[in-house]
Amino acid sequence: MSEDLTAVARFLYEAGTLKSTRRSGWWMAGVKDPESVADHSWRTALIASIIAKLEGADPARAAFLAVWHDSQETRSGDVNHLGKKYTEGEADPRDITADQVAEMPKVLAETIQSLVAEYEAKDSPEAICARDADKLECMIQGVEYRDQGYANAQRWIDNSRGRITTRSGQALADAVLGTGSLDWLRSALGEPL
Repeated sequence: MSEDLTAVARFLYEAGTLKSTRRSGWWMAGVKDPESVADHSWRTALIASIIAKLEGADPARAAFLAVWHDSQETRSGDVNHLGKKYTEGEADPRDITADQVAEMPKVLAETIQSLVAEYEAKDSPEAICARDADKLECMIQGVEYRDQGYANAQRWIDNSRGRITTRSGQALADAVLGTGSLDWLRSALGEPL
């Protein structure tokens, strides 16, 4: 390969910081060691593929968008909903992405910038599915935290549920709310639900 991939290598190390970047909103719910942005992004991508398939959209594209949806947080950190009230307009994800990929091979830079722009614009079925997946993942995480004794997580559950727009996302959210967070384990062990 003739192109220098040093900028890509640097970005891969940068992306690794998301494994230790905590989702800061959960601290307000009392969660002492909240999930990382990488944890959140993985399950968001999985959920995006499911919602997209149910909605008749491209599941691979929706998952692809979801994988990149918080990649800018390597530089901005995870600014929770309250914090955004005070930093709105400070850091557009598209601008951060442009900086992140500026020295990458053109084909990669353009692809990544296009993905982030599509997600932010909310103008494709896949972007809408990926955004719903982001909300649904937060809701599921809230249920898990609530079940671990963090009663204040209910606010995140309710707010996230209210922001889901697709029919499939709403139906899946209802199914999640009607299912215990450890029902999967009971089922796998053959225990009664």
